[in-house]
Amino acid sequence: MKKLNVGVVGIGQLGQHHARIYHELPEVNLVGLCDIHKEKEAKAKEYGTVFFKNYHDLLGKVDAVSIATPTHLHACIAKTFLEHNIHVLIEKPITNNLQEADDLIALATKKNCFLRVGHIERHNAGFKAVKKIAKKIKFIEIHRLGPFTPRVADCGVVLDLMIHDLDIILTLLQSNVTYLDAVGICVLSRHEDIANARLKFENGAIANITASRLTAEKQRKIRIFQDDAYISLDYQNQQVLIHRKELFNISKKEIDIKKEEPLRCELQEFVRDIREGKSQTPVDIDARNALAIALRILESIKENQKHLKG
Repeated sequence: MKKLNVGVVGIGQLGQHHARIYHELPEVNLVGLCDIHKEKEAKAKEYGTVFFKNYHDLLGKVDAVSIATPTHLHACIAKTFLEHNIHVLIEKPITNNLQEADDLIALATKKNCFLRVGHIERHNAGFKAVKKIAKKIKFIEIHRLGPFTPRVADCGVVLDLMIHDLDIILTLLQSNVTYLDAVGICVLSRHEDIANARLKFENGAIANITASRLTAEKQRKIRIFQDDAYISLDYQNQQVLIHRKELFNISKKEIDIKKEEPLRCELQEFVRDIREGKSQTPVDIDARNALAIALRILESIKENQKHLKG
């Protein structure tokens, strides 16, 4: 089977890792890297490929592309590649709004192209283990915290950080949101820098999510409470602990995890599915659903801010 010709658009903090991994995959031919900043050409030289300043120059040269640009550019760039029958992986969130997301999904379906979104925690080895043992969940608590970085200037923590956890929660619960309430405040930027959301689901489960870019230390943890156990997952360390009630005692066990680089797993799956031409999920509807909840949370934050000002 011939190698898959792939390009990367946007060589920032995330895009450069897409380029590195594609360069290392034996089944991939890294055709080129694209960025509006000329200094990124050094990355192309590092990986022995061609540098482009205009993503249109990749058309006709690639079978698939990763898009790691600011979110407001996702829809326009992805549409261009899909219209030319090129498979697309977009870094999360899929787009800024549901109309753009729906348009891309419809176009990808029409063109019979893969459209994936970079919800990297799906590919975390710890989460894969949690999915196997999490059943009849009653309550989920998640903290995704870290220091401020100016690289994300076009959105707040809901679309930058919390959306990862919304995607994970929807995957675990497989239930519709019946109620949500959220608060958030701007501290270092014009967007919310810290936010908290409380969600209730049709199946009775409740989730409490906090995202912040105002803390010195990074924390990426999820805690799951169910009938027979309390499960904790440290995303960063890919460590899973399960606590179970045994008579009058509580036992604690660490689940054996084979640690992997989540982005590598994500890109390998993207490449494999394209080359084999088969997948249960060629188009990422789950990413669209996570965006829908994220936008509802942003609306709730705005409403609550109005009440505070009033």
